[in-house]
Amino acid sequence: MTDLPITPDYDAWPVEVALEGVSATPRVLTVHWQDGRVSRYHSIWLRENAGDDTTVNPATRERILDLSRLPAWPEIAGAEIDAAGALCVTFAPEDRRLRFHPGWLRAHDYDNAPDPEAPLVPVTTWQGGPDAGPDTLDAEGLLDTAPGSDDEEAILAPALESVLGKGLVRLRNMPTEPDSLKAIAQRIGPIRDTNFGGLFNVKAKPDPDSNAYTSIALPPHTDLPTREYHPGLQMLHCLENSVEGGQAVMLDGFAVAEALREQYPEAFATLTRVRWRYANTAKTTDYVWHEPMIRLDARGELLEVRIADFLRGPLDAAFEDIEPAYEALMTLQRLLRDPAFAIRFTYRPGDLVIFDNRRLLHARDAFEGQSGHRWLQGCYVERDEIRSRYRMVKRAQRRRQLTAEA
Repeated sequence: MTDLPITPDYDAWPVEVALEGVSATPRVLTVHWQDGRVSRYHSIWLRENAGDDTTVNPATRERILDLSRLPAWPEIAGAEIDAAGALCVTFAPEDRRLRFHPGWLRAHDYDNAPDPEAPLVPVTTWQGGPDAGPDTLDAEGLLDTAPGSDDEEAILAPALESVLGKGLVRLRNMPTEPDSLKAIAQRIGPIRDTNFGGLFNVKAKPDPDSNAYTSIALPPHTDLPTREYHPGLQMLHCLENSVEGGQAVMLDGFAVAEALREQYPEAFATLTRVRWRYANTAKTTDYVWHEPMIRLDARGELLEVRIADFLRGPLDAAFEDIEPAYEALMTLQRLLRDPAFAIRFTYRPGDLVIFDNRRLLHARDAFEGQSGHRWLQGCYVERDEIRSRYRMVKRAQRRRQLTAEA
C-alpha cells in the first residue's frame, strides 16, 4: 500500500475494501468493490479531485486547477486498477493519466452517500429530570499532556463526542488557577473575543453590565443572540463556589423545539418564520440583530435556537404577525418551565462545562451573595473549532490504523 498515490488532502485513508473492477463511458466511471458495492463517478469530478501537482499544490493541498482552462470537458479515455490497487484514469483531451487512492475514493463515494452533510457525531436530543445530569468525564492532567498526543486525545475525544452529539459535557478535576481556562480552551481552538473580553468573570459585581454579573436568577437562554453569528460554544469553569443556591440549569433546546414541533406545530412554524429583535444596549456598546428563535437548515433539521427573554427588544414584525408571534412565544415559555426538560447541578471547584451555545439553554438559580463566593470564568469558541479538532482526532486514529496495518 506504500505505492498508493497521495490524496488531495492531508488525511489518512485506510483501504478497508479494495477495488475489484472498473468500466467507463466517456463521462462516467463505474467501479466495483470487493464487498459488492458499485460506485459511479463523473469524469469532471474525478479530474478536479485528483491529487497530482497539476490539480493541487503539493505544499498546501489546495486546488490550483481551473476547470475552465482545460481545452475541453474532461472525458475518460481509459481506466484500470494498477498493481498497487490504485484507480488509474486517462483523461482526454489532455492525454493525462492520473491515479486515485482507493481509500479516499471509497470515503468520497457520493453515489452511495446517504447524507453527505450528516453530522460528525449523530445528534441525540435528551430530556432532564431529577436524576439526570450531564455526561461527566475526569479530565485531571489534561494540561500536562502534549498537544496532539495520544494522552490528550484519550481525554478530549469522548468530551468532543459528547458536545457534538448531546451539546454538553462536564469535565472534572481541572485546575482552579484563575485564567487557566485559556490554556484549556486552546486545546480545542482559538477563543472568540467579545465586548466581555476573551475570558470573562461570572460573579456578582457592582455596576454590572449584564444580569449574569449579579446574584439574581437567570431564565433559560443562549448567550449573545444579539450577534449576527452568536458564539457556537461556551465554556464555564468553576474556580470557587461556596454560596447558598446558584444551581446551574441546562436544557436541550433541540429537545424543546422538537416537542414544540410535535405538540404545537403552528407555534413552531411561527417561531421559525418571525424574526425577533435581539438587543444588548449597554453604556458603551449597542448590539442588535433580527433572527427567528428557531432556525432550520435546508433539510428541515434543527440548526440553532436563539432564546433569551432578557435580550429581546421590541418586536419589529408585520402587524398581522404580532399576536401569533407572542402566542407562540408564550407556548414556548411554558415548555421551558417544564421540569422534564431540565437538568440541575451544583458547580464544584475544578468543574468545566462545555456546551453548544446555539443549541443548549442554560440558566441559574438565584444565590445569596453574602453566603460565600461564586466565581466562574467563561469564554467562547466557535463550532467550527470543535468540528476541526474532532476531525483531527479521527485523522490521528486512522493514521494509527494505517501504521498498524503496515
